[in-house]
Amino acid sequence: MFNLSLIEHTLRLPPHLLSLSLDKAVKHDLEKLFLDKVIANLGLCVSVYDIRKIDGGFIFPGDGAPTYTVECRLLVFRPFVGEIIDAKLKEFDKDGLRLSMGFFDDIYIPFHLLPYPSRFEPDSENGNRFRWIWEYQANGENEDDQTSATVYPIDEIGETIRFRVQSVNYPSIPLEQPKDSKPFAPMVITGSLDNDGLGPLSWWE
Repeated sequence: MFNLSLIEHTLRLPPHLLSLSLDKAVKHDLEKLFLDKVIANLGLCVSVYDIRKIDGGFIFPGDGAPTYTVECRLLVFRPFVGEIIDAKLKEFDKDGLRLSMGFFDDIYIPFHLLPYPSRFEPDSENGNRFRWIWEYQANGENEDDQTSATVYPIDEIGETIRFRVQSVNYPSIPLEQPKDSKPFAPMVITGSLDNDGLGPLSWWE
């Protein structure tokens, strides 16, 4: 889920940071650049783990700030395909679920990756609300037993849901977006609940 990634970056150090030690000034500027930002094909930067090397310090003609080449390691959030993760239900609609890990909210479970068979229907106790329902079919022990169905709902915002990572994508920045479109997400995780042990933890207690 979390990885250390080694990167090299050319950094122009602002003059107002030169009163700090070089290590502190460089780390301050690296955090300003990368912290809580998604780096394409790398992941979401959680912290600047350490600085391995600082070279340069050249001041180019017409510039009043030194430029350094910095080699550092970033701690990034980048789950791998097939990983099992717990997250909170943030919202849901007829297209599926959206989950959150607190620091990352762009986790989507599309309807076709919910447990089969699932359906989106009005809540019988509150007609103004909707919910997702998984109708689990359990076969009887004997041939004479009737097949029984148990209904498992997904409708509690904030409930912990266990999912499997299906894919991690880094969409290109669109040139323009319709007014009613969702905010652009630089990293999107698609998950699946269609397997044993996945879904709301309350199902398996």
